[in-house]
Amino acid sequence: MTERRGSWWVVLFPLVLGLALAAGFLAGARYGAPRNIAPSLFSFQQARPSDKLDQVMALIDRNYVDSIQEEKLVDEVLQDMLQKLDPHSYYISVAELRAAQEPLEGSFMGIGVEFAIQRDTIVVITPVEGGPSAKLGIRAGDRIVSADAKPLAGVHIANEDVMKALRGPEGSKVVVGILRGRDKPFDVEIERGEIPINSVAAALLDKDGTGYIKLSRFARTTEEEFIKASEGLLAQGMKRMVLDLRGNGGGYLNAAIGICDQFLPAGSQILYTQGRVSPRKDFIAGAGGLLVDIPLAVLIDEGSASASEIVSGAIQDNDRGLIVGRRSFGKGLVQEHVELEDHSAVRITTARYYTPSGRSIQRPYGQGVDYDEDMSSRFDHGEQFSADSIHLDSTKKFTTLKGRTVFGGGGIMPDLFVPADTSDRSAYLSELFFSGAINQYAFDVADRQRERLKSYRGPEAFAERYTLDPAQMQGLAKEAASLGVKEDARGMARSERLIAERLKAGIARNIWGEAGYYRVVIGTDSLYLAARRALGSVH
Repeated sequence: MTERRGSWWVVLFPLVLGLALAAGFLAGARYGAPRNIAPSLFSFQQARPSDKLDQVMALIDRNYVDSIQEEKLVDEVLQDMLQKLDPHSYYISVAELRAAQEPLEGSFMGIGVEFAIQRDTIVVITPVEGGPSAKLGIRAGDRIVSADAKPLAGVHIANEDVMKALRGPEGSKVVVGILRGRDKPFDVEIERGEIPINSVAAALLDKDGTGYIKLSRFARTTEEEFIKASEGLLAQGMKRMVLDLRGNGGGYLNAAIGICDQFLPAGSQILYTQGRVSPRKDFIAGAGGLLVDIPLAVLIDEGSASASEIVSGAIQDNDRGLIVGRRSFGKGLVQEHVELEDHSAVRITTARYYTPSGRSIQRPYGQGVDYDEDMSSRFDHGEQFSADSIHLDSTKKFTTLKGRTVFGGGGIMPDLFVPADTSDRSAYLSELFFSGAINQYAFDVADRQRERLKSYRGPEAFAERYTLDPAQMQGLAKEAASLGVKEDARGMARSERLIAERLKAGIARNIWGEAGYYRVVIGTDSLYLAARRALGSVH
């Protein structure tokens, strides 16, 4: 989308707000002494709509009974105003903009470590490959105890404190205190550099030739990352692919188009966009897609939104692959990002996107619709467990390239529905998750056994051969108890398989990162296994 700069945002200020504020001021003035205020300030009938916000702010600044934080007040008015348009138009303050942009830009400036805060200590999970810390020999398991002589251990450190201490402009330096094993702490001077934020969380190949790629976002670097990961899997002998878009809330439109380009034959329609003042724009697949002939399944769920729905909708409408899972989120609105003069920004809806068959995926919003409660409503109606519980709008039927019927009106419906499995869920399992006990104990196990675990020489061998013993499960229960989670024998019995799996996956994550985690969990993942069966893989 093209970006337009300027202060045009005041055009949107609602008439009712200006009149209400003015009426309130006039009503108060009737009971007090006459005020010496320029008549032009009260000439609202002659004022242009674009002048009203400035006029009201001038009134407040000149006459309001107490001092105000003008910038904060304007920010709140803008946010409230844009949210009244639709659920996905919003205002971003200067302070929030950098944090909002980083995941989509694909990089930030820092020292290049993945870390976790364990018992009030920053622990390096893994140094980012090629980053400043890796080049200087920082290792997994190292403790970061200070930055520029400021203590970072034992001071109730939070994630924001770590970011503030370790990130900074490219080329700037920070002296980091490192504690390694039982040695004395030592200092390392690290020059900050560009650190990638990866879109591809994992790229794995099963023995039967099924490739698995977990895509976590659609950022500027997503297409490049995806092509590199796919080339690696093809070189290893990939015969079919499972693309996991579960929980992927979207991102850049161009990144979604780039992914579709890799799967769809040249000339295939990917989507089109259209709005009140935005003429229809069609997006067509180019030639030379890397994966045009690879059998494909795409995994989606209620957390798959926006760009994830563009990809799954294009694959489905072109009959290019199988969509597996549960109904997607239902976000079919296109936002344009516009920076304002003070470097804050708005993201304002300018169009809707439509799948190749003409479907709008946007679920209903507006008066009388509780947009934020849609997810819980799906659960209450049984949609997570039975395809028959999903209400399909028969007035919004569309046809795929080969004549199959698909439906619009709120999300992508999968071709193969796989219900959520709650058979081994328990309140005890939830408490273990939310207390952080599983993550904490997984770290402790990995930290104690780091050298022995590395002897597996990769997450594949670890997933196949490593087993948890009863003492480790008891150790987890004790760890949880120390965090206030009471032992629950019935809960443990019901959820033991899932608890053990997540503990094992957590151990793998502490040694091999996300690739280790996903290598363990896809072994029992019902959606992944259903997709493999549907693609005809051999078991």
